[in-house]
Amino acid sequence: MSGQGGGLRLVQTVLDSTDARRLAEFYRSLLGLVYREGDEPPPEGEPDERGRDWLVLRTPEGLPQLAVQQVERLDAPTWPDGPVPQQMHLDLSVASRSELHVQHERVLALGGSLLADREEPDEEDDESFRVYRDPDGHPFCVFVAQG
Repeated sequence: MSGQGGGLRLVQTVLDSTDARRLAEFYRSLLGLVYREGDEPPPEGEPDERGRDWLVLRTPEGLPQLAVQQVERLDAPTWPDGPVPQQMHLDLSVASRSELHVQHERVLALGGSLLADREEPDEEDDESFRVYRDPDGHPFCVFVAQG
């Protein structure tokens, strides 16, 4: 094994979806990502073969970030109040509470929904954050970065 990572490198996070194109569009718009060449939506009226299989989203500089995989069935997380755990979630940060408000409106406009609001930090935790569900129910957090 070489070094701490043993030669492994995290390439991307993959999310399951019953509508891969819809979920990819949600995160593409929310995070300012771009499609891997060939994964872009087809012209209107043409079949979306890639959107029924596997889509890769990258940074504008070309670094992989997220992939969305089409699945037949998805038991959306019911966390924190139900039997299906969140299994994983994405942590996203903003620089200020005012930016938290801006991003809140964007998340809702893009089809996300608010799950928990902790804009006002308490004595035990001084982070302001909100927890959302994406259109397939995957939870993700947006928090105000400290420092």
